[in-house]
Amino acid sequence: MRTARSRRGRAVSAAALTPLLVAGPFTPAAGAQETGDDERSVLRVALVQEIDHLNPFTASFASSTMIGRMTWEFMTPPSAEDATPSPGVASEWESSEDGLTWTYTVNPDVTWSDGEDVTSEDVKFTLEKIMNDPVAAEANGSYVENFEKVTTPDEDTVEVRTSEPQASMTALDIPIVPEHVWSDVEDFAAPKTDTLEYVGVGSGPFVISEYQPNRFVKLEANDRFWRSDVAVDELQFIRFENADAAVSALQSGEVDFVNRLTPAQFETLEGSDGITTNSANGRRFSELMINPGAETRGGESIGNGHPALRKQQVRQAIAYAIDPKTLVDRVLGGYGQLPGGLVPPIYDKFHYEPSEEDKYTHDPGRANRMLDEAGYEKGPDGIRRDDDGRPLELRLTGRSSEDFDVRAADFIAGWLGDVGIRVTKNLVSDNQVDEQTTAANYDLALSGWGTNPDPDYILAKQTCDALPTSDGNGTSSAFYCDPAYDELYRRQLAEMDTDKRAEAVTQAQEMYYKAAPSVVIAYEQALEAYRSDRWDGFPRQPKGEGVIMEQTGYWGFAGARPVGGGEGGGMPTGAWVAIGAVALVVLAGGGTMLARRKGSADDRE
Repeated sequence: MRTARSRRGRAVSAAALTPLLVAGPFTPAAGAQETGDDERSVLRVALVQEIDHLNPFTASFASSTMIGRMTWEFMTPPSAEDATPSPGVASEWESSEDGLTWTYTVNPDVTWSDGEDVTSEDVKFTLEKIMNDPVAAEANGSYVENFEKVTTPDEDTVEVRTSEPQASMTALDIPIVPEHVWSDVEDFAAPKTDTLEYVGVGSGPFVISEYQPNRFVKLEANDRFWRSDVAVDELQFIRFENADAAVSALQSGEVDFVNRLTPAQFETLEGSDGITTNSANGRRFSELMINPGAETRGGESIGNGHPALRKQQVRQAIAYAIDPKTLVDRVLGGYGQLPGGLVPPIYDKFHYEPSEEDKYTHDPGRANRMLDEAGYEKGPDGIRRDDDGRPLELRLTGRSSEDFDVRAADFIAGWLGDVGIRVTKNLVSDNQVDEQTTAANYDLALSGWGTNPDPDYILAKQTCDALPTSDGNGTSSAFYCDPAYDELYRRQLAEMDTDKRAEAVTQAQEMYYKAAPSVVIAYEQALEAYRSDRWDGFPRQPKGEGVIMEQTGYWGFAGARPVGGGEGGGMPTGAWVAIGAVALVVLAGGGTMLARRKGSADDRE
């Protein structure tokens, strides 16, 4: 299984949803408060993505990692204020003068939900398990590739020795798990690791209390959460077939929060009584993957991609045939930004904006010339062929349940047809998309990633070391490998000066952009809506103008408050924001690090 590709949307059918809403704990709510022997505030969130795993070592889909952020505390989670590092499992952190040893002080206020103390041994266990077990490294292995040794001088101190300076040490987006729960696991791919026996003990604001695959996940407020009580007693993620079903549930009052809205849905909900909408420039991008001739780390060819796509000139021609402005204007309804590099403009320090000469704009004439030069001439039927007469016919894989994929596929097929490339649309289930692209059994595929303030993770997915091994373990996002890129990647990771690091980051993105193993086709705005007659106070990330759901943290839902108060208590929104902004540590090199979350494709992070 490929780790960090973040697939865009996933869900259940409306028919499958019906029993969820008429039985058990998922009876439709009349409001945020449920009455009975006691009052409980229940926040119901529509989930239009699948969950791959709750096991934090293997969870990669955006929906899964979002739940993980709420369940397990991280070392230095990104703050709600501006995504800079804030206290979590670590209350303090500092680097040695040479940048090779990092010392973390374990936060004495953090405990496990079962009452056990969080200690340095828990951190050591988590990090070493990822360092030494390829399966446990699936979701977050790139963070520790530079680690040499993890030691625990005492139960309150963790020291990490790296082989080279590592700029992302305050951005280790790794859920720290309890050793006393996970230490007996031998196979981290075993189904039991997704059960409450293992995922039911955490240190975040919520604890997983019930899970029915492909139906729902229920979380309870963690009364031992170290920051403060949360006002949400119960947080339910209910799976839906698509955003249409979720929107209907929001309008009827069956759920309280919906995201991943289409522009039409978003505009329909604007101004509705009792409903508030939120749009924000997000951390996600959509891309078109172009199979560059996938290989394993050892150079063995895998998959069945069309051989023409091994030529950079052909991949670039495909990029010039596409019109990203039309995709932003007509598919995203204007709720997006025109594309550039792998890091979206919301993280402007590390964003790559190509020059006018290099930028992939809709230029069919240029695409035609490049295909001619590559040796693919048009036949009598207008379809290009190679020297052996094989037609340039490509499969375009995407999700049949995803509005963006369905609509974008029509445009892309038309544009490529105009330059002599016949496209067969292959719109299938989410799991089939994941299986086919992981095995490199695709020509073109619609995908996307959720990125984070620190660029390391999304860049790591493009290195040669991320390619799959012969037994299938790997984290590559698009089967790209170039030693020159790898050198830029290593340079940015070891650079503690932020300005110098940004230079290497943008150079690496430029190299990837020109190689075109995938092409960013849009930066999407996050479109979401909630029942403001029931809930308010959702902290946004960044403060005031950012997203609520799918943050690089837990602030959005952990800081929500029932309208009119509630028995759950809770802290003011400002307190959630302020707490995340304190206790920044100045590094020995003279700056502070940005925190980040792993990037991903489609709905992976």
